Amino acid sequence: MKKLLCCLFLLVPVLLFSQQSREPKVGVVLSGGGAKGLAHIGALKVLEEAGVKIDYIAGTSMGAIVGALYSSGYNAAQLDSIFHDINFNILIQDDIPRSAKTFYEKEENEKYALTLPFDNFQISFPSGLSRGQNIYNLVSRLTMHLGDVRDFSKMPIPFFCIASNIETGEQVLLDSGSLPKAVSASGAIPSFFSPVRIDGELLTDGGVTNNYPVQELRDRGAEIIIGIDVQDTLMDREELKSALNILNQIGNFRTIREMKDKISLTDIYIKPDIREFNILSFDRGSAIIKSGEEAAALKMDELRALAAKQTGKTKRPSQMAVVDTINIGSLTIEGNNSYPRSYIMGKLRLKYNSNYTFQDLGYGINNLTATGNFNRINYSLISNEDAYTLALQLEESQNKTFLRLALHYDNLYKSGALINLTRKSTFFTNDVASFDFILGDNFRYNFQYYIDKGYYWSVGIKSRYNSFHKGLDYDLTGNGLLSEDIRINKIEVDYEDFTNQIYIETLFRQIFSFGIGVEHKYLKITSETLGSAGPQAFIPSVFEDSNFYSTFGYLRLDSLDDKFFPKRGVYFDGDFHLYLFSSDYHKEFNQFSISRGSLGYVVTPIKNITARISSETGFRIGQDGINSLGFFLGGYGNNLINNLIPFYGYDFLSIAGDSYIKGLVELDLEIFPKNHVIGSANFANVENDLFSTGEWFKKPSYSGYALGYGIETFMGPIEVKYSYSPEIKNSQWFFSLGFWF
Repeated sequence: MKKLLCCLFLLVPVLLFSQQSREPKVGVVLSGGGAKGLAHIGALKVLEEAGVKIDYIAGTSMGAIVGALYSSGYNAAQLDSIFHDINFNILIQDDIPRSAKTFYEKEENEKYALTLPFDNFQISFPSGLSRGQNIYNLVSRLTMHLGDVRDFSKMPIPFFCIASNIETGEQVLLDSGSLPKAVSASGAIPSFFSPVRIDGELLTDGGVTNNYPVQELRDRGAEIIIGIDVQDTLMDREELKSALNILNQIGNFRTIREMKDKISLTDIYIKPDIREFNILSFDRGSAIIKSGEEAAALKMDELRALAAKQTGKTKRPSQMAVVDTINIGSLTIEGNNSYPRSYIMGKLRLKYNSNYTFQDLGYGINNLTATGNFNRINYSLISNEDAYTLALQLEESQNKTFLRLALHYDNLYKSGALINLTRKSTFFTNDVASFDFILGDNFRYNFQYYIDKGYYWSVGIKSRYNSFHKGLDYDLTGNGLLSEDIRINKIEVDYEDFTNQIYIETLFRQIFSFGIGVEHKYLKITSETLGSAGPQAFIPSVFEDSNFYSTFGYLRLDSLDDKFFPKRGVYFDGDFHLYLFSSDYHKEFNQFSISRGSLGYVVTPIKNITARISSETGFRIGQDGINSLGFFLGGYGNNLINNLIPFYGYDFLSIAGDSYIKGLVELDLEIFPKNHVIGSANFANVENDLFSTGEWFKKPSYSGYALGYGIETFMGPIEVKYSYSPEIKNSQWFFSLGFWF
């Protein structure tokens, strides 16, 4: 007994010393707050400077994104660099790069201001403005080095995040599974992002139920907790003058009330001053990060005292190793009930057992996303012995019918309201049918049916009716619609075009397109001015009233990053039509061909200053008599039909000939985001037989200059341009509102 007591007496000091020398478990909790969550990065910088080593991280919403990346091995300086390089407008809005879209998808996405699901002829609304796909892609790319880690406690720093079950209103703690998917769910701000499905639950932003999971962090064994809180405080009555601020205030009541108890559970509480920022202030990222540094610096003494107790811990890595290239040896797909494996592989551009970069993978995922056929695309890379398996989990969209709307005004077509009905998977899983019905000053319609076979030969059918009424100062002489013998100063022209095409095309890397097809065109051009009673009543009022039948081919290259205000890229558009038959209103038809090509280059050598240089030409071979399919220059616009060519300084259809060559130089100054001041100069030679006479090489006969202001809006570009031509010593104003259609 004496020996036992003696042993216990000797053991107690050893146990007490061991208890006192054991380092405390330190946890960090990061609250949600949208853009204000960038302050977490600044605070983490100070924690690193103080020497604090972290045993656990918990986060909600933006705190989950920052926390997950920090837990995966990035240091605060790297996170600062990563977030400075991100375009948050693209990240939040799921703005898919234009290069990821097929030519058909480009046309569809650059025409409509509003798209609504319309299945069973019932309008519904999306569950969010964005699907959050770009956030998933970002986190997935940055955490690829974690490999097959599915248990978040096995990450370099153990981690968990909070989401909310949108059906039950209960919080959901996510500590295993797909890290990018968990983070996407935690940050799915209601109405901004669509909910995320995980294990059968529909999850949304964790801030709805628990925006500061400090108790959950203590339950994981954290003994000392550092809390970084970027949540809103209550606003006073002077600030409560908008509906949005009032709604935010109501939503903050519960959070602020709960924080009284949660602060007491926090040992070192860091509260950055983020009152001047909101959840979308990503453009002020540097200032927000600095606010986090300043707030954490006030706690430096406490942080260093804590770090002094952690002398035995291993230092975290100072730099992440970045893997650029992987070898994908196989592909597994889940959830593709409607779309075949070949269709998905074609969009991914996947080649087994070859160097495949993460950038290539991103392009492939964007290609799939751009189709609009999937609500969400999740993926992971599973490591094998010498290659990876790409595991795709697809959530197909159940919406097959869409109602699309747009408004437009310009100087040629005047006002127009577009109503579109689009139906996917009508006859085949990968087809789409679209019908535009345009009401306004000039009735028009446009129908397209397209079977998308990816990089195989796709099939398309088009039908359009286009019309406009235009008063022209008549100075076209023999190059225009009338003969030289007619002497008249002004005519009113009614222009009608009915065109039908069947074609096939193939794509290469989304930016190249080659196609061939057959076309029927009915063209009618009349003038009530010339057909009216009076001294010239004998002059026919019909300039053209014929059906034309042709074959055609085209080659297109389009790497522009934007159609209306591009900042970089190259484009080429070459088109050849061989007209074989005609109903021949003029009784003088012979086979002829028309070729047309344009080439342009866009570069931004200095931030916010973009230069655009382009050249184009067109000519007719054979058939001297028919002028109605010649080239008509003048005006400003996009998507002009047939051979109508924009040309500053002149009104629409003011210059005509069967051949032309034109050059354009533009300088675009983006004075602040989405606002552009554009200076333009164009030059041209236009006449019949321009290239056979060699006149194309002489000094330009026509020139025009323009100064314009343009704004990017959700309705499309809004532009006003003043143009002037020194030859005619006359000026023109051009207005454009909304997408061109």
